[in-house]
Amino acid sequence: MASQHQSGGRSPELRHDPVTNRWVIFSPARAKRPTDFKSKNPQNPNPNNNSSCPFCIGNEHECAPEIFRVPPDLNDPNWKLRVIENLYPALSRNLECPCEEKQGMEFPGRVIGGFGFHDVVIENPVHSVQLSDMEPREIGEVFLAYKKRIQQILSVQSIKYVQQNKLSYGLSFSCLSITTVFAFHLKVFKNHGVSAGASMSHSHSQILALPVIPSSVSARLEGMKEYFEKTGKCSLCEVRAKELLIDESSHFISIAPFAATFPFEIWIIPRVHSSHFHELDFEKMVDLGGLLKLMLRKISLQLNNPPFNFMIQTSPVQVKESESCYTHWFLQIVPQLSGVGGFEIGTGCYINPVFPEDAAKVMREVNLPMQD
Repeated sequence: MASQHQSGGRSPELRHDPVTNRWVIFSPARAKRPTDFKSKNPQNPNPNNNSSCPFCIGNEHECAPEIFRVPPDLNDPNWKLRVIENLYPALSRNLECPCEEKQGMEFPGRVIGGFGFHDVVIENPVHSVQLSDMEPREIGEVFLAYKKRIQQILSVQSIKYVQQNKLSYGLSFSCLSITTVFAFHLKVFKNHGVSAGASMSHSHSQILALPVIPSSVSARLEGMKEYFEKTGKCSLCEVRAKELLIDESSHFISIAPFAATFPFEIWIIPRVHSSHFHELDFEKMVDLGGLLKLMLRKISLQLNNPPFNFMIQTSPVQVKESESCYTHWFLQIVPQLSGVGGFEIGTGCYINPVFPEDAAKVMREVNLPMQD
């Protein structure tokens, strides 16, 4: 009875999200009030160590090679943002034969060369400035850098060859064959705080292009496809529940997803159906920047400035026209408020102690203006 009283009398539920294609257990008895679900380790991610930070202005020589900067004048030291190669990349852009696949020598697995791109976007030259401190237009310029870099990667000849080869065999984007290895996927993500995976305190994000479709992406695409086949509608275009809505702008809405995997998880969704993030124009990027800034400020104020990750969940590079009607990109924000245990690791089914309706209500209660 005590646990039911703490959770407002709500019973546990299992919810299936047609977007993530995942079951989530909501167990309010495992938590206190949603407003008490704050970070125990608030981040102070910017100690005064900018003199030794390679991302700071004036320390460019300590970084990996630069790809481009804004503004583009290399003779002007007063840059606004820089895109550089990752000094410790997860994948190599220098492999000569990225399309070759071979069977594992001792295990019944498959092996391909670790070809790909791993870049860093330094969002601001000033060490103490976080993304949430920047103006919406400045955040829009960060998004524009993502778009430019994605387009550059897609223009690389080996990737163009692989995509053309893949299409010529008529493969589904979730498949990977020995004949045509690649189904290229690009992931833009940001880690804020040490426990969220950030190794550098200077505000930055990353772009990773890899030659396979990760299983979580395949599951999301299959979930969207299944919903479309049942209803004839896009699962994200159908998000209308007022109790899940947090805020909205001219071109985007922010919600607590119906079957949120993590407590206080937030999705920012384009109002108009779109498969790829890099299809955005600059006006919409600025609008997205304003709503993202608002969400990050609300998370910081309401949850005691927790570490967080955000990921742009865009569709794989090549989607057929028949697939584009149900693939809809969104930006996912995950505050790091709870750990992952053996049950989650062993089953892929997550336990969330906060119902999304409650999380959305808590976020709506933070009265902050939307900046233009």
